Parts: sequence; C-alpha cells; structure tokens
Amino acid sequence: MQTPIYKFEPTDYDVVYEPAEDTFLLLDALEDELEDIGRRQPLLCVEIGPGSGVIITALRQSLSLASKVVPHCLGFDINPAACRMTHRTSALNGAAVDAINMDLLGGLRSHTVDLLVFNPPYVPTQPASSGSLEEHIGEFRRSEPLTHSWAGGADGRAVTDRVVADLKRILAPGGLLYLLLVKENKPQEVLRCVERLGFRGTIVKERRIRGEHLFVLRICETDAR
Repeated sequence: MQTPIYKFEPTDYDVVYEPAEDTFLLLDALEDELEDIGRRQPLLCVEIGPGSGVIITALRQSLSLASKVVPHCLGFDINPAACRMTHRTSALNGAAVDAINMDLLGGLRSHTVDLLVFNPPYVPTQPASSGSLEEHIGEFRRSEPLTHSWAGGADGRAVTDRVVADLKRILAPGGLLYLLLVKENKPQEVLRCVERLGFRGTIVKERRIRGEHLFVLRICETDAR
C-alpha cells in the first residue's frame, strides 16, 4: 500500500492530526493483511477518526485493485476540519471517500460494516467528561481540537471501549476490525474483552517507537472465515 499524497496548509497543523508513526504502522499492518481483506470482498469500509484521510484513502486505492468489488469507503470524525482534510486527501489521490462529521458509529445501520479501522485517542489522561462526544462537537470550532485526537481518558481507552462494546451491533457477518493500541491501553485485556463478546482477536503487528510500544489488533467473529 502506497502512502497517499496529502497536503497540509499552515493552519491545518493546529486542527488536524498529522500522519505519524502510529499511522504508518497501521498502514503497514493493513498492507500485510490486504490479500485476506481483498478475498472477503468488503462492501463497506469505515475508518473512525480518519484525521488526514491517509488510511481510508489508501484502503480505497488498494482494495480497488485487490478486491473484485469496489467498496464504499467512509470516514467518521467528530472534527469537521478532519472531514475537510479527508475529502482533500481523497480528491488529491482520485479516490472516492466520503467523510462525515459524527461521533463514532451511532448513525450507521446494524450489521453493515465489513471492514472497520480505528486509530483511537490512546494516550492515558484524566477520565473523560460525561456524555456523548457528539455533545462536544462545538469544541472543535473553538480551542485545542487536537486534544481530542490523542487524549484517551483512563488507561487511554475511553473511546476504544465504546467502540468495542458496539462491535456486535455494527460489524457485518465476517466483518473485521483493525485497532491500534499502545502498551498502556492493556492490549491483552482488550483481547480478553472481545473474546467475551464472541470475537477472536490477535496481535498482527507491533513496533516500539520513541518510548511508545504500539500494537495493531485484528478482531473478527469467532466463527468467521
């Protein structure tokens, strides 16, 4: 998978997460898994929090070649600036990707997502404020929008745990989730949690980068192919 072309204007660096080592690790993991993903012929591919749009654009480009079916690719981001950046990146690369300003996956019909990708806000911080992230969309139009792209609450899993709890509803039969975590997020605990929900999870890639130990988890239903 080639890294798509992306272009940050000077003002974008303050409001959109720039592709970094975690982004490229997730790209590498998806490249390793691309043959298997392509065989599954996903119809709907979703990235939560696409930020720059690099990952979902790369998937759209690669799956157009690796799969017999061209998937519909969506990015859901609570940050409207990230949605605009995702549209820009997809246009620069001639890849059809839709970006929607929304909190996680609540607006999707059940059992529709064939491929789900998530590089969550994973840095352990103070417990997140109460209420849905959707209640805080306005904060992205004011100060420090980048905080929401990395601040993960207790154990860095405030948002991740919400997505995991919704997996049974959101994934289509045979659907996959690729999830990036750091050691502080307790990846083995997350794997045990998804097993209790009827999924099978494995670590497909890991890397130590500048004081961070990053992991990419592959999660699917236990009876999936």
